[in-house]
Amino acid sequence: MSIDSARMSTEATKRTMDSYLEALLSGSDFAQHFSDDVRWITMESGDQIVGREAVRDFIGSMHTTLFDAHPEVRKLVIGEGVVAGEFDFVGTNTGEFEGVAATGQQLRVPYVVFYDVAEEFITELRAYLPAKKIMAVFRAP
Repeated sequence: MSIDSARMSTEATKRTMDSYLEALLSGSDFAQHFSDDVRWITMESGDQIVGREAVRDFIGSMHTTLFDAHPEVRKLVIGEGVVAGEFDFVGTNTGEFEGVAATGQQLRVPYVVFYDVAEEFITELRAYLPAKKIMAVFRAP
């Protein structure tokens, strides 16, 4: 956790996260809650995406391009400048990925994201995704 995020109150962290999730779940501008240099890290692979637009586009592609999907919130734990979220990724594979046509397969996959929040912006998302399970829908018959 960064020094800046440690200074953020639990209440302010909750307000930021509530606003972010409301925007994400309603299909509105969730990226307004990201810092300019926000970082997404896929923990399984170590892949990183940096920048508000790049992270927005990545999340958007998972929800609207590769899949017609949405997250379902299972549980949130909120502290001073940090949030742990447990979610289900629920949807249907509707887009091509790396030359493999969409399968139309439905999926429900649990995942966890840790968020760092500073100055009322999300500064980092560390995603623990079962990427192999998600990508298996592209190999489905």
